[in-house]
Amino acid sequence: MRAKRAKLEKTADSASKQLFESERRFRLLVEGVTDYAIYMVDPDGTVTNWNAGAERIIGYSATEIVGCSFSRFFTPEDRKAGMPAQFLETARSNGKVATEGWQVRKDGTRFLATIVINAIYEDGNLIGFAQIIRDITERQKAHSALQDSERHFRLLVSGVTDYALFMLDPNGYVSSWNAGGQRIKGYAPGEIIGQHFSRFYTDSDRAAGRPARALSIARETGRYEEEGWRVRKDGSFFWASVLIDAIRDEDGSLIGFAKITRDITERRNAQTNLEKVQKQLAESQKMDALGQLTGGVAHDFNNLLMVVTGHIHRLKKIAANDPKAARAAHAIEVAAQRGAALTRQLLTFSRRQRVNPETINVRHHADSIREVLASGLGGSIGMVFDFTLDVWPVTVDVSEFEIALVNLVINARDAMPDGGLVTLSAKNVAIQEGDSIPSGDYVAITVKDTGVGIPADVVDHVFDPFFTTKPVGKGTGLGLSQVHGFAHQAGGTIRIDSTLGQGTTFTIYLPRASDGSSGTAAGAVDAARARTGTVLLVEDNPDVASASAGLLEQLGYSVRWAPNAETALEEIEKNGVDLVFSDIVMPGRLDGLGLARLIKQKYPSLPILLATGYSEAARNVSSDFSILRKPYQMHELSRALAQLIHG
Repeated sequence: MRAKRAKLEKTADSASKQLFESERRFRLLVEGVTDYAIYMVDPDGTVTNWNAGAERIIGYSATEIVGCSFSRFFTPEDRKAGMPAQFLETARSNGKVATEGWQVRKDGTRFLATIVINAIYEDGNLIGFAQIIRDITERQKAHSALQDSERHFRLLVSGVTDYALFMLDPNGYVSSWNAGGQRIKGYAPGEIIGQHFSRFYTDSDRAAGRPARALSIARETGRYEEEGWRVRKDGSFFWASVLIDAIRDEDGSLIGFAKITRDITERRNAQTNLEKVQKQLAESQKMDALGQLTGGVAHDFNNLLMVVTGHIHRLKKIAANDPKAARAAHAIEVAAQRGAALTRQLLTFSRRQRVNPETINVRHHADSIREVLASGLGGSIGMVFDFTLDVWPVTVDVSEFEIALVNLVINARDAMPDGGLVTLSAKNVAIQEGDSIPSGDYVAITVKDTGVGIPADVVDHVFDPFFTTKPVGKGTGLGLSQVHGFAHQAGGTIRIDSTLGQGTTFTIYLPRASDGSSGTAAGAVDAARARTGTVLLVEDNPDVASASAGLLEQLGYSVRWAPNAETALEEIEKNGVDLVFSDIVMPGRLDGLGLARLIKQKYPSLPILLATGYSEAARNVSSDFSILRKPYQMHELSRALAQLIHG
């Protein structure tokens, strides 16, 4: 019995020691915690113990605060409101109080704290309250900063007006909307939130599945970017730059899409205009290069043709009694004329050919060649003339104008191998904003056919020199080039409208003449008048001089020849002449134009006729001098001399 009692006493003693050790360690734990203020108050709120965390956070040492009321930790306004007593009463009633609020340190500074107050009971009696306080000021600052950042970001996004910034849910429905979206697309938030974003696409894009494809690519790759047409609320279109980013949470789950849209219509239009200007510049450079190329060879080529055409009349007379020789001479003459026409078409296309402008009545001149135009069409093609009676006069080179009409009508004929109808019309138009010509009054001359039409990939090339879709031997590729050059050299332009299987329409726009008069062709002068007198022929090429002298002699003139300007001036001064006929392009200090100006100064009444196959200087010749194009026929030379002498 005694042993049993000793054993029990030993066990009790061991348990007592363990309890003491546990309490000691708990006190050490509580007292060692520095991140939390842990302290006890009695039922009246007087502090009974204090840990290191309380000292660090609130600032009082244990000796300073034990025995004092815990109410001093509250702000004056909270004390005035009786909050310390209310906390204790609530904890007494509910067993616990957990809240957040401002507390006051020893130095008077405030800190935001989480406050937990637990009622402590022993044997059913309230013995006090355990309080745990944590300083959460920094956490609250971070939280407030985050909230401010999010608020500022929302204000930023909602305030942006140059970009439509909005969110889509995973299925493509609009979940947020900013002011930029409303400005660019026209929808208010209440109108568009909850609607599918596909309504911003065109009907054709929706039918092609482009909205779904955009989300699919963004879902798979994280981003989708493109440019394309989009539709506003009012149905108008704009060119948009679009970016879609997939938005995922921390677990990688898709929560929606961020979508940014910008209206770049103006930028696209500017780029388009720039490309158009660059294209026009390239076209201008091409024309200039072609002009330099053709101009470089035209003079020599026309001199060669001049030798042929100058002697052909003698050959025809010699061969008049020999049929074979006569046919050969005729073939040579036709070949020379075709060569001259080809050179003229190249020069006209490149706008290097000097023109002789006259103010004409378009309807009258079209009527004058109506028979020629109709005869070139053949029996299976009809022709309709539709000219308004009050069509304005225009200032053009008559021969180039007539050649242009012939070229267009022949082109229309070739487009209708099975027959059809050609309509030649003219009317007055007022162009407000021309993309290739200035605004103003124009006469629109249209040649329309009912032929096969021109493919879209060919239309842009129809005016290129030597470009043709006709079989080999059926066309030179210069007809439409001549028309193009004529229209632009006359200050206008030409446009084409063609539909496969329905026909083609060419429209030449020519500026209205500044004066209302319409002149007559220069050929009205009687070229058959008898001619007498001496002509000084100034030509550096002996072969051309021989051919030209032969033509002049056949017309009844006496001819003297000077190989250069200096010799010509000496001849005029020593012997005198009745007329000077000079080439423009000559080697030496003075060319033909310089010679003509000197003669005009010294001998104002002496008639001067200039000739050229091509000369850049001839483009600047004043109306005081007449120019004859090489190669010229006898009747052309006769008419030019008659005009010069008889006025």
